[in-house]
Amino acid sequence: MVDPVKLAQDLIRRPSVTPKDEGAIGVLEAALAQAGFQNQRLPFAAAGTTEIQNLYASRKGDRPGKNICFAGHTDVVPVGRAESWSSDPFAAEIQDGKLYGRGAADMKSAIAAFAAAAARFVAKRQGKFAGTISLLITGDEEGPAVNGTKPVLDWLVAKGEKLDACIVGEPTNPTKLGEMAKIGRRGSFTGRLTVHGVQGHTAYPHLADNPIHRLSKMIAVLTEPLDQGSAHFPATTLQFATVDVGNPANNVIPAEAKAVFNSRFNDLYTAKSLEAEIRRRLDTVGGRYDLVCECSGESFLTPPGALSALLVEAVKAETGLTPELSTTGGTSDARFIKNVCPVIEFGLAGATMHKVDEHVPVADIEALSRIYERVLDAYLDA
Repeated sequence: MVDPVKLAQDLIRRPSVTPKDEGAIGVLEAALAQAGFQNQRLPFAAAGTTEIQNLYASRKGDRPGKNICFAGHTDVVPVGRAESWSSDPFAAEIQDGKLYGRGAADMKSAIAAFAAAAARFVAKRQGKFAGTISLLITGDEEGPAVNGTKPVLDWLVAKGEKLDACIVGEPTNPTKLGEMAKIGRRGSFTGRLTVHGVQGHTAYPHLADNPIHRLSKMIAVLTEPLDQGSAHFPATTLQFATVDVGNPANNVIPAEAKAVFNSRFNDLYTAKSLEAEIRRRLDTVGGRYDLVCECSGESFLTPPGALSALLVEAVKAETGLTPELSTTGGTSDARFIKNVCPVIEFGLAGATMHKVDEHVPVADIEALSRIYERVLDAYLDA
């Protein structure tokens, strides 16, 4: 049997800061092999990028059926100042019933919980079940995400391997296990705005065109509400991250002013329609500007249905809580998976993710593993 806490510790002890693997995938492969999983290592490297290690592992039952997949990532963000941690961030120490370490919350403990759940399920059924249990694990979620989940999904399609449902083990709960699951995510849109003017002397503004003044008006029109939200999403937001002029002189009107903003948008927009609305607003101010746009992911939604109902019942049985089905937070690799099957996200509490002294209660890891096992029982018997 796979111990979810010990496996989480073993994973955390591999300092797999994106794009490094440091043996993390191998640790998981070894644990899954004990449960009879077939492991397929999938390294990918797009032109000009560092190779990323990925894993697709599967365990088929004794008869055909649906494929339920667990998806996650073994890569983690940097620790920051290691001396600020109360213990070595990769030592995976347990203190006062809590497991500490980079990746404890986001999301090595969830991967360990699912591996343990799958191992228990296969053992108690003695391999007799209809369908397939699979894991899609990447080392490129915290980074550019070009050599991870997306090419693995393309590989599965090329092989004719179909996923019927997927649970992503991201830390979805705000403070405690059982509060929230994610049935969708907002899109992420970044705009890089350059406003052009005419340089001149501040004492002779009529001979110049101050781009800062127009930029300030553009900021004002872009930060007016974009919508009031939709059935499953909060209102679209647009936040400016930086405004730059680079002018060291107090008596010079600069030739240009720059700003960068990010919008987290709901299902009332696509990246294309959002860009059109942003340009419409900028045009009301007038003047010459350049806008370079990029979208790291469209908004998406898996409407409440059979998969979310199974998860909600499993969570209620273990925690007594009914999780809110939410679309808040940042983006995740579910944005790729939603193109091939229904997907829901549920993991541990995310209050300490990416922080110094990242940690989760050991009891939550064990409870999460039992929740995943309940989902397997219900889904593969359906």
